[in-house]
Amino acid sequence: MLNEEEEILEEENNEEDGQEELAELYEHFRFTADRGQSLLRVDKFLSARIENSTRTKVQNAADSGNIFVNGKPVKSNYKVKPLDVVTVVMPHPRREIELIPQDIPINIIYEDDDLLMVNKNPGMVVHPGYGNYTGTLVNALAFHLKDNPLFAAGDMRPGLVHRIDKDTSGILVVAKNELAMNKLASQFFHRTTDRKYIALVWGDLKEDEGTITGNIGRNPRDRKQMYVFEDGSDGKHAVTHYKVLERLGYVNLVECKLETGRTHQIRVHFKYIGHPLFNDELYGGSEILKGTTFSKYKQFVQNCFKILPRQALHAKSLAFEHPASGKWMSFDSDLPDDMQQVIERWRNYIANRSIEE
Repeated sequence: MLNEEEEILEEENNEEDGQEELAELYEHFRFTADRGQSLLRVDKFLSARIENSTRTKVQNAADSGNIFVNGKPVKSNYKVKPLDVVTVVMPHPRREIELIPQDIPINIIYEDDDLLMVNKNPGMVVHPGYGNYTGTLVNALAFHLKDNPLFAAGDMRPGLVHRIDKDTSGILVVAKNELAMNKLASQFFHRTTDRKYIALVWGDLKEDEGTITGNIGRNPRDRKQMYVFEDGSDGKHAVTHYKVLERLGYVNLVECKLETGRTHQIRVHFKYIGHPLFNDELYGGSEILKGTTFSKYKQFVQNCFKILPRQALHAKSLAFEHPASGKWMSFDSDLPDDMQQVIERWRNYIANRSIEE
């Protein structure tokens, strides 16, 4: 378990105590700093790499003696150096996730023997994972389908052939048996499904329609973010087609059609072309990026942020071939109330802009 770390520990003469401590603990996370790593506080280093973590959580872990560097416990202000091995340890093993059926309301818009369609609310995580063991869509589905063998097998992602982000709302298809799951997964893989999203983005796009192409992979500087690699040497091929539905001055309402399905694809592609999604904190859209310096305008945008405390993205529609009948199925959903309210506010603002300013 500690092979790489032991090589480094052999070079240190005073770390036997650290090794003894580690022997009684369980490793939950391990990161090796790059050769080019600049000096960086360990709380910043870890919070950028561990999903659903914060600097406060990391600092608390350090205060409790759970953060080690090269086998020695460190405080949160320790500066990570090139090739440092940073581990997070606990006195208990990593939690084995158990799929717990929960009676959580979900909006099922269609269901038959092979699949069901869900219109997911914003704020709901799709499947259990680190930091989100309960309260997810899969927990709700496990309750709804408690007699279904697919949801009793212990898989943390039963029936899922695709997903959308926690704070993205909209349409998802869920398979109810292995055959449906395989056939639906094949359609997503071969890009024969038709998926459309609605997004509100910062700025006024030059063209009414366009295509964004750029390989997407993990941001080498921040593992929580995805990143477009311009030279195509890293990441996975990704293509997003878009059409401007409505120009609202400092923001545009756009329809996006996915040719590929990469993590955060729409969010990172629009960030890449300089038009982050409205209130997308992870990709810079939670700042006032366009507009005026008028205080009334700033207050207007802040009020919109409060109404829509998430990225303005909705999975509007999904169409595919039914895995059993072969019939082409198409499903559509209305924009959620928070997006509708903000769009209407932008319409009113633009209509009365001269008065507001």
